[in-house]
Amino acid sequence: MSLLDRYQSELSAATARLLTTVAALTDADIQEPSRLPGWTRGHVITHVARSGDSLINLLTSARTGLVIPQYPSMAVRDADIEAGAGRPAKEQFADLDESAARFLAATRELSAGDWTVRVTGNRPPDHPAWYLLMRRLREVEIHHGDLGLGYDWADWPEQYVVWDFHDTMRMWKPGSGPLSEVVVVEGDAPGETWTGLGEGVRVEGTRRDLLAWLAGRTSGDRLNADGPLPSPPGWPFQSAPEGLPSEIPDSWPPVI
Repeated sequence: MSLLDRYQSELSAATARLLTTVAALTDADIQEPSRLPGWTRGHVITHVARSGDSLINLLTSARTGLVIPQYPSMAVRDADIEAGAGRPAKEQFADLDESAARFLAATRELSAGDWTVRVTGNRPPDHPAWYLLMRRLREVEIHHGDLGLGYDWADWPEQYVVWDFHDTMRMWKPGSGPLSEVVVVEGDAPGETWTGLGEGVRVEGTRRDLLAWLAGRTSGDRLNADGPLPSPPGWPFQSAPEGLPSEIPDSWPPVI
């Protein structure tokens, strides 16, 4: 199975899980607070739908060669989320479902060469169009948990954890953060070690626990550190890691 096929399959499964959760919500459920400060579940669902549409802009840019921004502006992005957050549950579900279908249809319009075209999101760096599948999968997995309806970081598929932890660490700007070293420990054996991160504590944990903490979804109480655990920088640190290859790799992340 090619990289595109594999991640399209994972995205389809993640989207189906999210839609199943949202389909069960009532109007009252939609207006309950989410796990994101200041946002209801309606804000989160609307954001996932509009985010999907914004990535379609970048898919279209890759296919046509036109420079199309991900969002007209961040002010427009925020206003669209606010405008959609209070809608009834059935309308929110239909919007999310239709947005997901539009994204899938847009991916099917790209040729093999289109996937290698570099695009620029709402924050640097530029990256190849194939990475838009990863960005969309990240949005769906993370924000499903933000609804606070039973799906959480412990439920993330292992393959998602592996690549997004890897890419999160690759997006870290050396010397910019409150950590000196991050060490993956699975069972009793240490795994990869990320060094040169900055001035601060050394942190150990499983990839899953480390990713959940770095993404701001846990307190980090399952991690080990050689000092007080700081607050991680705002996540994701960038749209994509620096220096992604334009050509579609056989696998992602690289073999660890």
